[in-house]
Amino acid sequence: MFPTKMSLLNAQKSSDSPSGPSSVSLQVSDASVKPELPFLFIADLHLAEKCPETVASFLGFLSGPARQARSVFILGDLFEYWAGDDDAGSAFNQTLCSAIQETVAAGTAIFFMVGNRDVLAGEGFARASGAQIINDATLLRIGERALLLSHGDALCTDDREYQAFRLQARDKKQQAMFLAQPLAIRKAFLNKARDQSETAKRDKRMEIMDVNADAVTNLLRANNYPTLVHGHTHRPARHTYLIDGHRCERYVLPDWHDRAVWLSFDGVEFTACSDCEGL
Repeated sequence: MFPTKMSLLNAQKSSDSPSGPSSVSLQVSDASVKPELPFLFIADLHLAEKCPETVASFLGFLSGPARQARSVFILGDLFEYWAGDDDAGSAFNQTLCSAIQETVAAGTAIFFMVGNRDVLAGEGFARASGAQIINDATLLRIGERALLLSHGDALCTDDREYQAFRLQARDKKQQAMFLAQPLAIRKAFLNKARDQSETAKRDKRMEIMDVNADAVTNLLRANNYPTLVHGHTHRPARHTYLIDGHRCERYVLPDWHDRAVWLSFDGVEFTACSDCEGL
């Protein structure tokens, strides 16, 4: 599920390439009551009413593996789209938020990072779900190990059209203007934008939509050579780099297709996991 891709590069220092998101540090030693249990990482579920199998997989994940974890990190695109926190009370969103809240109440800390599809999820979502919102990127320190967490879209710098959209979508003034519109209009717009996005992807070369090597290198260098964990590209793999003499790893999380798939970290090793036997 996470094929190894060796990218051993003696990277030279550069200052003219994009470095991706700046990071904030997160220490989770006091954030969970289960210090002996693993950390789980998921991304790109794209939950929607039209995909009941994926929704069922997520609910099963929350009631099963997540309850046996110390913390769960959702690294963006949990939802196919999130029209605003005032939609948290819809029957569909309420079901999902309540399930997350029940898992938090059972003792598992859940951290949430917005992606490009659910960039409008904010404090209202956090209150409804009990999840703790974290920045993109966040440097997670576990003992002597440093993990850098990101949704991953900021690293796809070759796709200039998408990066222009990303800046606009994350602009607070633009968000406020959008959220001032009626909920029904917002939902209609997001549905149309989603369809347009899927059409645009078919006309782009796959490598343009993947992460830029210089952006990854600069981000790892700027954060003292951690292990990078991200989603967004839907290309699960383990990449290895040699940067300034430091060996670094990059784990790309898979998207969900009617099954639960996650990356588990026990403080020493990463393990790819699924609710399907044989994976």
